[in-house]
Amino acid sequence: MDLFAKFENKLGPIGDHADKVPGYFAFPKLEGEIGNRMKFRGKDCIVWSLNNYLGLANHPEVRKADEDAARQFGLAYPMGARMMSGNSNYHEQLEKELAEFVGKPDAMLLNYGYQGMVSAIDNLVSRHDVVVYDAESHACILDGLRLHAGKRFVYKHNDIADCEKQLARAKALTDQTGGGILVITEGVFGMSGNQGKVADIVKLKDKFEFRLFVDDAHGFGTMGKTGAGIGEEQNCMDGIDLYFSTFAKSMASIGGFIAGDSKILKFLRYNMRSQVFAKSLPMPLVLGNLKRLELLRSKPELREKLWHNVNRLQSGLRERGFDIGSTNTPVTPVFLHGELSLYEITQLIFDLRENYHIFCSVVTYPVIPKGQLMLRLIPTAAHTDEDIDLTLKAFSDVRTKLETKQYPQTLPLELMEQPSAAAGV
Repeated sequence: MDLFAKFENKLGPIGDHADKVPGYFAFPKLEGEIGNRMKFRGKDCIVWSLNNYLGLANHPEVRKADEDAARQFGLAYPMGARMMSGNSNYHEQLEKELAEFVGKPDAMLLNYGYQGMVSAIDNLVSRHDVVVYDAESHACILDGLRLHAGKRFVYKHNDIADCEKQLARAKALTDQTGGGILVITEGVFGMSGNQGKVADIVKLKDKFEFRLFVDDAHGFGTMGKTGAGIGEEQNCMDGIDLYFSTFAKSMASIGGFIAGDSKILKFLRYNMRSQVFAKSLPMPLVLGNLKRLELLRSKPELREKLWHNVNRLQSGLRERGFDIGSTNTPVTPVFLHGELSLYEITQLIFDLRENYHIFCSVVTYPVIPKGQLMLRLIPTAAHTDEDIDLTLKAFSDVRTKLETKQYPQTLPLELMEQPSAAAGV
C-alpha cells in the first residue's frame, strides 16, 4: 500500500470542511496594520481573533525597536544553537529580566512556545514517572505527553477533588516504580477563559509529593497586579515549580520562556532537544522582546485599558443573555446552544463578517469537546467602546436570526459564486 494513499480522502475532523469555501472559514487572510480593525476580503472589520492583548503589535516603540534591531543585526545573527554559537549578552539579559518579573531565580528562552512545551515535558519525565494533567490542557501539553513513555492520569477540568484522586493513583504507582509526579495545568485556559485552580493545586503539596508545571500563555501580561501572571493573581507563585509562557500573546511576538529553579533550568538548557539542536532566537526578536517586556512593566495603563474592554464586553454579553461560561479572564467564549446545522453556522459567520463587519473565530471539535459550538472573542487594549457596542448589537441580531430560523439551509450564494475571493498578501 502506498503510504500516502490513506490521505487522499481523509483530511481529519477540521480538514473535512477544507473544500467548503477555501480561504474563508479556514486560512482566512486579514490585511492591514495589526489592530482592532483590519481588512477581510477588502472590507473593514472589527477583529476579535488576535491575541494582541496589550496592543503591542503595532506600538510605535515596539515597531522602532524591531526596525532598529533588524537594521543593526539582520535576521541571521546570532548563527547556530545557543549552546554552540548562538548565545549573546542580550539573550541572557532577556532571561534575567523575565525571571525577575515573574519572581523566579532563573529563566530560559525558547525558540517557540509550542515546541518548547513539548520538549520540556519530554525532558522532565521518564518511564518511571507519572504525569497528572487537566483534561482541557492545550495541544502542546497533550503532544508533549504523547512522547512520555510512562503513565499519565487526566483529571476533570478544574476539578480539584478529581485531581486529588488522580494524585492518589499516581502516588500508588510511583511508590512501586520509584518515580516522581509532575502536575500540569494552564494558568488561563485559552478556550473557556477559566483560570486554572493553581492555588488549590499548590495546597495539595501538603498531602502529595509532586512538582507543578504551569502553562500561563494567556495569563502572562494580563493577570495579576503587575501582569506577572497567574501566580501573582492567585498569590501562589512560590508553589509553581516551573512557570511557562509564550511571547505570542501579550508580547505579540515569537518565542517563549520557562522560569524556575536554577538547577532544573541548567538541566533543561543542556538537554532540551528543541533548543540544543535548533537555531537561537534571532537578535531582532530578542531586542524586540526586551522592549515589549519593558512596556509591559512600565505602562500599566495598557493592562487597565484591556480590562476596561474585557469588563464592558463580557458584562454586555451577559446582560443580553449570552452564555459566556465562567470566564474570569480576557478570553471571552460565546457558546451557541441547540441543534445547529453546518449551514446555519456558515450563514451566521458569513452574516457577521459581511454584513456586520465583525471578524471572530468559530471553534468546534477537536479544539473543544464534540457537540459544542463557540464563538471566541479576544478583547485587547486596542479595541474601543464603539467596537464593543457594534459587536454586542451584531451578536444580538444574529442570535435572533438563529432563533427565528432566518438562515437558509445552504451555503451563502455569494461564497458559492466567489470561492477564491479571499485574495490578499
